[in-house]
Amino acid sequence: MTYEERAKNRPLKEEPLILGIESSCDETAAAVIRGRKLLSSIILSSAAEQAKYGGVVPEIASRAHTEAIGEAVGRAVAEAGVSPAALDAVAVTYGAGLLGALLVGLSFAKAYAFALGIPLIGVNHIRGHMAAAYLADDTLEPPFITLLASGGHTAVIYTKNYTDFEIMGSTRDDAAGEAFDKAARVLGLSYPGGPSIEKLAREGEPSVAFPKMFSGNGYDFSYSGLKTAVINYCHQREQKGEPYSRADVAASFQSAACGVLAERAVAAAKEKGCKTVAAGGGVIANGYLRALLQEKCAAAGLKLVLPEKKYCTDNAAMIAAEGLVQYRAGNFSDLSLNACAHIPLGKKGKQ
Repeated sequence: MTYEERAKNRPLKEEPLILGIESSCDETAAAVIRGRKLLSSIILSSAAEQAKYGGVVPEIASRAHTEAIGEAVGRAVAEAGVSPAALDAVAVTYGAGLLGALLVGLSFAKAYAFALGIPLIGVNHIRGHMAAAYLADDTLEPPFITLLASGGHTAVIYTKNYTDFEIMGSTRDDAAGEAFDKAARVLGLSYPGGPSIEKLAREGEPSVAFPKMFSGNGYDFSYSGLKTAVINYCHQREQKGEPYSRADVAASFQSAACGVLAERAVAAAKEKGCKTVAAGGGVIANGYLRALLQEKCAAAGLKLVLPEKKYCTDNAAMIAAEGLVQYRAGNFSDLSLNACAHIPLGKKGKQ
């Protein structure tokens, strides 16, 4: 019997034991879930090494993944208190991300699934960020609104059911996380930009009037103008020898960048008649944004589901969570699955 026959003919379980593997950027991560219960989560990051270069260097990231993947998976399985033979599936990020980095995790996952004769589940990294909410609240069920804000994507999504969604609005240029990184760079802050901006903003006031967000479509975003306004504001004052508060710039940028995210998520929930807003992506780890979402959702009578901060940034728990969605739908991959550096979020409308 071939691997495909062994893997795909296994009876499906209601509460499967799934190993998740994530290696799309600079985190080598592995996690184990049983149903929606998280049993273990290991994250080995090369971010400190990447920070020396002001961003992620693909070759360095790939080498770090190669060195760490075995340890991450071994520790995740051990801390879950299970044996590899007890696993029911392996879920792994196949895109989007750095191609070399993705290939490390995908190759390991293929070998692991093949050796155990269990299904391989290829996971879209962005869908993983969306699925993190299912681990944050094991009672969460569609329909609900998902606010996605990461380094590569920003969108308001109507999650109709577990596998179908509608993109109500998305970024027309820079993503929110990308804008945070670029604003941090002009302020002389360290990579990654999100935590650096948040820390500095606590010392300042949002006193700088940066331009309003694009409003041609009620749910679309545009961070290019905001990013450029920050760069121009700092450069013009430096060229004229005029003093300015870096903390105030950080606070003003953060206020402008996050305010529109919370506003549009709540507006989308009202339009669709949803009672719940969920969120995912690295930017959702921002404390100011989390507080703003809580404030606006409470005022609108909406339930808010926020993953813990460590499950907003790249991790394998979210990959396992999306793996569970695909497992229950019977969507398995074969060993010909390849890594994809770019996976479009999708067109607006039904997905």
